[in-house]
Amino acid sequence: MLAFLLTIGAVACGTQADDDVPAYAAATRDAPGFKGTFRHEFADVDGVRMHYVTGGSGPPVVLIHGWPQTWFGWWPVMPALAEHHTVYAVDLPGLGDSSGSPTGYDKATLARYVHTLIADRLGLRDARVVGHDFGAAVAFQYAARFPADTARLGYLDLPLPGPAIDAPTYRSLSWHIAFHSQRRVPEAVVGDDVREYLALFYPQVSFGGTAFGGTSERSPFTDAEIDEYARTYRRPEVLSGGFELYRALDQDVRDAKAATPVRVPTLLMTAQGQLDATRGTAAPLMTNIVRAVDVPNAGHWLVEENPRFVTAELLRFLDS
Repeated sequence: MLAFLLTIGAVACGTQADDDVPAYAAATRDAPGFKGTFRHEFADVDGVRMHYVTGGSGPPVVLIHGWPQTWFGWWPVMPALAEHHTVYAVDLPGLGDSSGSPTGYDKATLARYVHTLIADRLGLRDARVVGHDFGAAVAFQYAARFPADTARLGYLDLPLPGPAIDAPTYRSLSWHIAFHSQRRVPEAVVGDDVREYLALFYPQVSFGGTAFGGTSERSPFTDAEIDEYARTYRRPEVLSGGFELYRALDQDVRDAKAATPVRVPTLLMTAQGQLDATRGTAAPLMTNIVRAVDVPNAGHWLVEENPRFVTAELLRFLDS
């Protein structure tokens, strides 16, 4: 059934890795530039224990992941950002190595959790908030609901559910959006084959993949990266939480329609060839887009497919 759905290795997720290294730290244990600069932290936020990775010095930058990723999706750009900024890469509530159940997976609710962590727990009232995929919608809600605490907004590769595109239309954009939006079905289909599912999914929305009219099955993710994402998504509650991001689309549309337009300086980045379509959904609610660019030779996975370009654009935007 899994192979059929994707036609159009598992890693243990225990609390400890080898040599008594916590599982959440194993992927970065030997990563150049991590030790001495970054550290893993946890904070309790409204009944959820949130995991985040922080390091560097300078104005704060908050990085918010989408599906099916975690904070680790930002790792290719974090060392360079940390030379100029204090970086906070968060695991969204209920995902990654965060634990507990948020009160909802709509992006406005998730933005409140992130804001409580960043502004209330950490005391940062001038955050530069950058999100990718559904994390971009969370970043938008953060800026819309807490403009006084948001210095800049980075919005990476997501048609914004809202006035320009309603939930039924959104679900029709791709087979995976419709599939993930179903109740209980994706958990039943994917639950025993999470790593295989992720490994087959990542190439589809990469540059040259089927979602972009190509036939490439080459993944921009290494086996080790897929292992790290599978480690967390193999937890049933995390897998289900990831699908809840899609099931919240109706509420996301309602919240975006009710949102105050974002007036903070905004950077819009998309996959190659997707800029105009994405800007059409974002511009009505982001009135100060100071730079909009598509990333050459990149599909949906902007950071993995062209990290040098994305890093340069982020630094130019965040430092200006």
